[in-house]
Amino acid sequence: MLQVLLMIAGVALFGVLHSVMASLDFKHRLVNIIGDKIAFYRLFYNFFSTILFFAILFVIPKSDNIVYEVSYPFDIVIFTIQVLAFIGLVWAAKSIDALEFIGIKQVIRYFNGTYRIEDLDESQDFRISGAYKCCRHPTYLFSILFIGARPYMDETYLVLFLAGAIYFIIGAYFEEKKLVKIYGDTYLRYKKNVPMFLPRFLIKKK
Repeated sequence: MLQVLLMIAGVALFGVLHSVMASLDFKHRLVNIIGDKIAFYRLFYNFFSTILFFAILFVIPKSDNIVYEVSYPFDIVIFTIQVLAFIGLVWAAKSIDALEFIGIKQVIRYFNGTYRIEDLDESQDFRISGAYKCCRHPTYLFSILFIGARPYMDETYLVLFLAGAIYFIIGAYFEEKKLVKIYGDTYLRYKKNVPMFLPRFLIKKK
């Protein structure tokens, strides 16, 4: 039980730091301190988050106790779900500007003298395309399916998966509050017409 609690605490620590550093309030305070150097923040944020994630993963206790193991042929079904989820992730990624998401374009604009400080760490254009026409958070949805579709599950992986899935769901809620502040009525209309996680084609029309 102590191992489980420590694993949950580790994921919670990552989630809190990750969410706080992604919030608009934090970024606005940062702008007051570093000014237009906020252009470098997105790159730093992604690098720091990656290092923090693997550091926490390294230090938390592990448990090899088997929770379940799916045998043939049902393991093929689970593997198929994982493959489809990966395809879904690729589909969702096509709607994302990868260089902007990583933070490289911001640095380029800074050195070109075209960076706008009001963009904070990311220039965001509200576009609805691809997987984002089906649900508002396809990346989170397909990530949960991809990580969770596993024919073999030990305690460590299960706890990390459940904690990660909960973080995705809670994170989506706070992310949407931020997007409403940025895009206003445009995003509110999007919320009204497109479901959060469950794809639109799976929801019966009233």
